[in-house]
Amino acid sequence: MFGYIVRRVLQIIPVFIGTTLLIYFLVFALPGDPLLALFGDKTPNPAVLERLREQYHLNEPFIVQYWYYISGIFHGDFGTSFNGQPVSAQLVRAFPITIRLAVLAVLIELIVGITVGLVAGLRKGSIFDGTSLIVSLVLISLPIFVIGFTAQFTLAIKAGWFRTTVSQGAPLQDLILPALVLASVNLAVTLRLTRASVLDTGNQDFVRMAYGKGLPTRRVIPVHILRNSLIPVTTSLAADFGILIVGATVTEGIFNIAGVGGTLFRAIKLGENPTVVSFVTVMVILYLIVNLLIDLLYAVLDPRIRYVK
Repeated sequence: MFGYIVRRVLQIIPVFIGTTLLIYFLVFALPGDPLLALFGDKTPNPAVLERLREQYHLNEPFIVQYWYYISGIFHGDFGTSFNGQPVSAQLVRAFPITIRLAVLAVLIELIVGITVGLVAGLRKGSIFDGTSLIVSLVLISLPIFVIGFTAQFTLAIKAGWFRTTVSQGAPLQDLILPALVLASVNLAVTLRLTRASVLDTGNQDFVRMAYGKGLPTRRVIPVHILRNSLIPVTTSLAADFGILIVGATVTEGIFNIAGVGGTLFRAIKLGENPTVVSFVTVMVILYLIVNLLIDLLYAVLDPRIRYVK
């Protein structure tokens, strides 16, 4: 197991360097001068402009700029935005909020999606199965902003069950409705994937043998059927987590959440290239870590999986 973890960590390094290099190139290859955008309609002093270019290494070749940036990351320095604010301060403010929102959405997605998918798979062809299919198809077909505005209007404004916007500090109770909206993106997929996996696992020989040995249903379903059915669901979990963090931009805008999405949108609009690159880089790091954890979780779900040297 330890050797497998070491190999996976070593594989992460070139992936990290390649993605950050591509992100850095794409952001800084955008047309326009971000420093000129800071002055608006005013004409900056050439000496001041040149000093700013030297400060942010914008007068250096691209590969040198990237070297300054990547070496700073390994020293815990994510750079400074063009308005003089450390990017790390923005990361500390925004990322905990979005991660809490994404984790809550994943929990809702897993609890509801797996439960409904399990029941639908065990009761194939029932009214419950047909209803879950219709609901999942509706959720898949609706864009996230439609679900968000509809939930905000019906559940927050009309029913008064939730706050219409998230207050300062993003307390957990305020994040429930945005998390429900964000979870709807992948909830239908998790539901259908769990149902299909339960149907497939239920027809396996080891399940028939378990029933043939006289094991009760309360033992067969959670241990033999559900546990083995969660492997494909777990595989999609890493991708879901990345999609939720990126897709939170729309949800954060609807519910006025001061998270990654809102900060990243403002940074792109103002041309704050260091902020954009650093935020996307942290997203890449989180995505790689989650993928590693999901791989290690396979052996917990299926004892037949072993990581050999």
